[in-house]
Amino acid sequence: MISLRARLSVSYMWIILISITAVGILANLCLERQFRSYILKNIENRNRQLVALISKQYSQNRWSETKVSDIGINAMEEGLFIRVMDADGRMVWDAFTHNNGFCREMIAHMANNMASRYPNWQGSYMESDYVVKRGETIVGKVLIGYYGPFYYKDTDLAFINTLNRILAGVLLIALVIALVTGTVTSRRISNPITRVIETAREIAAGNLKARSQERTDIKEINQLVRSINELAEALENQEKIRKRLTADVAHELRTPLSTLQSHLEAMIDGIWEIDEGRLKGCHAEILRLIRMVKDLERLTKYDSDWVALSKSEFDLSQLAEQIVANLRPEFENKSVALVYSGEPAVLSADQDKISQVIINLLVNSLKFTPEGGSVGVDVKASDGRVELQVRDNGMGINPEDLPYIFERFYRGDKSRNRMSGGSGIGLTITKAIVDAHGGRIDVQSQLGQGSCFTVVLPKGIV
Repeated sequence: MISLRARLSVSYMWIILISITAVGILANLCLERQFRSYILKNIENRNRQLVALISKQYSQNRWSETKVSDIGINAMEEGLFIRVMDADGRMVWDAFTHNNGFCREMIAHMANNMASRYPNWQGSYMESDYVVKRGETIVGKVLIGYYGPFYYKDTDLAFINTLNRILAGVLLIALVIALVTGTVTSRRISNPITRVIETAREIAAGNLKARSQERTDIKEINQLVRSINELAEALENQEKIRKRLTADVAHELRTPLSTLQSHLEAMIDGIWEIDEGRLKGCHAEILRLIRMVKDLERLTKYDSDWVALSKSEFDLSQLAEQIVANLRPEFENKSVALVYSGEPAVLSADQDKISQVIINLLVNSLKFTPEGGSVGVDVKASDGRVELQVRDNGMGINPEDLPYIFERFYRGDKSRNRMSGGSGIGLTITKAIVDAHGGRIDVQSQLGQGSCFTVVLPKGIV
């Protein structure tokens, strides 16, 4: 596998390499097209200039061979080979006759220039002829030979090669810049990620207090840091809950088992006589264990990722009012007032499980509301949702316990007295049912002043 730093650096270099190469190819294609058009026009212009210049060397019905020779020799240096004939077809001056070796050498040199640029170039010697007139009378003809269809002079090739060398130099410099930029950029990205990875490894190794303190100007890295820290915090809280759950379950099982053990050992050793009262006491402890196991079974059922729902349409207000009526005697026995108010709130949900939610919340409020207190139940509806609220003026919940009250077996009462704390799964089951319906449950509480549980459920009516 390749590291992020190396991958970014290589990516930068590839981008630069492809970009500069593409620019070089396009520049050469455009340059070649324009250069070829320029050279062809230039050849034609030079030919006509030469013909005009040579035609001036005809005067008084004769050609000035000396001046024509001078013009021809200069033209040879430019790669143009002139032959001039008079009106009768006699040769006035011929570049090949003047210096055949030099002419052949120049043609070969031009062929080599073109072959160096275009390996498959197919060129040859070409001639263009022009008529020289005086008025309407033809006085001669000029033939101009050259390597065609066009050719590059040494200066032309030097220009193209210089341009390509500049492009190659720019490419080299750009690659170095890309390497440096890629290294610096990748280091700014990879170093924080590497440190976050180290923090994640510490968390995986069991150090749940490890946190990443990385601060960068890269949004995604900051999100990664926050996610790792939130994960560590969640794992730390879950570990605390797990340890507390283990201690609570062990305590809940230890008490009835210890009682049973001591009673049975006393009867086996003959210290106690086996009578109905002692057997009933053992039986009561066994029933207590059975209730504990059933509580665990219910928790497993409701705490799963998916809860089977049997939905139907019903009025939550009527359901809550009926449950309040059924539980009112228990509240009266404890001298706790139970007040209900509601409005029609029809929704599609599992009526049995929603009944369990209402009962759990009312029993929880009754348990922690002293004599003379009161519990209120409100139901109201709004667009697309219904709201159930159960409030009391009882003991309230410690702020430190509020984040965990929906966790299994969690009870703020550290004494673990079952008469006040229960089994600790009622609110866990309540939240599981609400979540299964796509709703939410919130709690607000002040120690010594009471609590208010709010359940919001979607109507779910199509």
